Amino acid sequence: MLKSPDSIIKLTVQKNYLCPMNILILGSGGRESAFAWKIAQSPKCQKLFIAPGNAGTHQYGTNINIKVTDFEGIKQLVVNEAINLVLVGPEEPLVKGIHDFFLADEQLKNVPVVGPEALGAQLEGSKDFSKQFMLRHGVPTAAYRTFTKDTLQEGLTYLATAGLPVVLKADGLAAGKGVLICTSLEEAQSELTQMLAEAKFGDASSSVVIEQFLQGIELSVFVMTDGTNYKILPEAKDYKRIGEGDTGLNTGGMGSISPVPFADAAYMKKVEELVIIPTVEGLKKDDIPYKGFIFIGLMNKDGEPWVIEYNCRMGDPETESVMRRIETDFVDLLQGVAEGNLNERELTISPKTAATVVMVAGGYPGEYLKNKVITGTENVRDSIVFHAGTSTQGEDVITTGGRVLAITTLQNDMFTALQQATADASRIYYDGMYFRKDIGFDLL
Repeated sequence: MLKSPDSIIKLTVQKNYLCPMNILILGSGGRESAFAWKIAQSPKCQKLFIAPGNAGTHQYGTNINIKVTDFEGIKQLVVNEAINLVLVGPEEPLVKGIHDFFLADEQLKNVPVVGPEALGAQLEGSKDFSKQFMLRHGVPTAAYRTFTKDTLQEGLTYLATAGLPVVLKADGLAAGKGVLICTSLEEAQSELTQMLAEAKFGDASSSVVIEQFLQGIELSVFVMTDGTNYKILPEAKDYKRIGEGDTGLNTGGMGSISPVPFADAAYMKKVEELVIIPTVEGLKKDDIPYKGFIFIGLMNKDGEPWVIEYNCRMGDPETESVMRRIETDFVDLLQGVAEGNLNERELTISPKTAATVVMVAGGYPGEYLKNKVITGTENVRDSIVFHAGTSTQGEDVITTGGRVLAITTLQNDMFTALQQATADASRIYYDGMYFRKDIGFDLL
């Protein structure tokens, strides 16, 4: 019997839906834990692998002890486990060209990688590259100049005219430590000399961007793009300083909140028109292929968005809050990026508030304690414990990184969310544990 066209269409849709994928996440932090938690919920995911993962990701999939920069090892895993899609968490493998590695390999070239090729990853890999890109495409950003060891004297002279405070940025990747805000000319000139002449941040500071300081409130905006179409994910605000009241040393992030009250529909419309559209269109104009995430670090200065930086991946700990607010199938969105039809995919965002409190090791962000046994995670009541710097030792879960756990909750209002995440963090213990108790309270 002949089938009607309608029944053929239904069968095709059903077949796609019933062909789940084997998915690989690269990374080992809180961001990758949040990805794993979200992807594991999808009926489109058959098997989930996390390389290398941590002590928490194993509950969502299979951890494989391979470094994110071991491209040959990753290749063998992808081939052996018939991986259908790779999601790259951190920036290092992207900047080093893992997407390009896949495209150039006969066995891997048809396996989609969510994360830009090396050229697109230069948006994060080189501060000078990203600043030139912004200026070329009219994206609002602070005034800047770039200097090298050979032009150090010019840089020192320029600092005397730049105005204070001033921002010094190592051009390359410096594990989140290559940005300095200097409040005196003497400090700025000393730091510039150390960065360029004494390689304070190694190769990362072989070039240094001197940038105008922007005063305002920071905002993290996340965009998924297939290179043509884009979706704006929930925005977030993270907290970098180790001490309460935003005091002390910079860290990788002590917590995050989403949504952000000042980022209302009118403000986000400005962000889309002034920043997101010029960025996506600029990538196309420059013939830079880009399939993945664009993390736009903004400064809200007098109600106007100014771009501080681009990152070529999702943020951490913002991802933990963002994933909790995405209600639709995340794998479907990843497929849209991979297949170039992201515009056809649905994105539904919860109106509730997600709050994340990061628990860190004693001594962090300096030299910190390791191998401390973690207890009490079973006492957490209404949050998800996303693991970051953890490992297993026999029956015990132990601390291995500076940022240890990210406690994330989703509640009807901001105050309740902040209270819940903080209360649940206090139910966990390990020697030297520390977390900020004021995450998000500046927004209330």
